[in-house]
Amino acid sequence: MTRGSLPLWRYILGRLLQAVPLLLGIVVVNFLLIALAPGDPVTVLLGEYPAPPEYVARLRDRFGLDRPAHIRLGRYIANVVQGNLGFSFAYQVPVTRLVLERLGNTLLLMGTAMTLAALAGVLLGVAAARRPHSRLDAGATALSLVGYSIPEFWLGQLLVLLFAVALAWLPAQGIRSTREEYTGLAAALDLGRHLILPAAALAFRYIALIARITRAAMLEVMHQDFILAARARGVDERRVLWRHGLRNAAIPVATVIGYNYAFILAGSALVETVFGWPGVGRLLFDGILQRDTPVLLGVLLLVSVTVVLVNLATDVLYAYLDPRVRY
Repeated sequence: MTRGSLPLWRYILGRLLQAVPLLLGIVVVNFLLIALAPGDPVTVLLGEYPAPPEYVARLRDRFGLDRPAHIRLGRYIANVVQGNLGFSFAYQVPVTRLVLERLGNTLLLMGTAMTLAALAGVLLGVAAARRPHSRLDAGATALSLVGYSIPEFWLGQLLVLLFAVALAWLPAQGIRSTREEYTGLAAALDLGRHLILPAAALAFRYIALIARITRAAMLEVMHQDFILAARARGVDERRVLWRHGLRNAAIPVATVIGYNYAFILAGSALVETVFGWPGVGRLLFDGILQRDTPVLLGVLLLVSVTVVLVNLATDVLYAYLDPRVRY
């Protein structure tokens, strides 16, 4: 801690208190957006079935849809404060149970994809910055532009066509093999095989982004006086690059990684749909098709809380690396 800056614990406490009204505002906006959206959940749920008006009215009363929006909003906020996210129209089970059942699969996919993106992106960015304007730098720049331009769902379909259909190296759908009952290490390997393609499709875009940010930060840092001083003292070039250079370039890289968790969670909805991955993103997609309002609100709240917490963790890491930001 530097003189004049807040202690880290007070900084964290202040950021947590700021997050409370933000989350409340997000809950209200999510509810109003879905309430004002066109379409009737009861009509979608009944489908082509010619239900009598009495049955439709009973369903509206059961789901609380016959009440004014402000009353439903007040009741929803009171339930959320108590940890109750409502009852799914389509699945007929509590939303909390649905989300928790699939949350682990999504976290596994997101964690694998972001870890892959961070490792590959940082290595590619450092390698490009080490020899700027070389063939490696030009190749990394071209790869970054391609990676950042390709939508995740389209890349996912290409990977399925190549590695699952044409070469038959990897499975195309699901989280485990349905024809075999694996246990122990065999089950973990089976899960890993199913994870490779969706994680690669989700990570490719962020490999490109992190590589570009790492390259730019490293080029700026490597021209600083302390780098020249380290080289003048005869410090090994690898130590200069990784310990002095990358450590000081880590702040913008960590910020980009943290802030992009929101986008990678949003991108997981399409990737999970392409690969039949049973996660929260697939649940969100099904909730949209089925007009399942409680499921939509529950998943959107989960996404919002995740984004706020990741941003908070990023700010704390930023404050730890550079105490000047604690003002």
